[in-house]
Amino acid sequence: IASDGQLFVKFGRIIAKHCLDKRCSAELLCAAEQTHTISSQLSIVARVKAVTAESKSSSELLVSNAQNLIQAVLHVLKAAEAACIKGLRQPPPDPEEEEVAAFCTQWRKNLLWHRAKESLNSDRDELGLRKTRARAEPTLMAMVQEQSPQTENTPKHPKPIKGHTITDSHL
Repeated sequence: IASDGQLFVKFGRIIAKHCLDKRCSAELLCAAEQTHTISSQLSIVARVKAVTAESKSSSELLVSNAQNLIQAVLHVLKAAEAACIKGLRQPPPDPEEEEVAAFCTQWRKNLLWHRAKESLNSDRDELGLRKTRARAEPTLMAMVQEQSPQTENTPKHPKPIKGHTITDSHL
């Protein structure tokens, strides 16, 4: 879990580096640093727990740190969403950075496509207000969860979803 946290730190730093909005970039870097700290703490606590006798307090500390890491990763993903919406610079020809940018671009296209469909299909109630929908907007977290393998083979970072052919010209 701690090493997976470091993957999200790297993901957040790459997006922050290419974000066009300075405030979003700063927020994302802050979230990534917080995630890095918590991930490092979790790694240390896990190593200490592995060599010491079983105790309730050490188990509670381990669980608490894991829960904090999950919350920190969620913060990174939400900050990354904001950065993606504001826009990203074209990454240099680094395959890893290109892959992260492609993942974010795919999510943004999915979000814009979803919003366009919602605006075209504007069911209204008797007062003329748009009815609420059960379908939520796509999130980076949902895309990450769709790709999460149930095995120990965790990808280096989130990958773009294959099979989606929505292009900007469709929006």
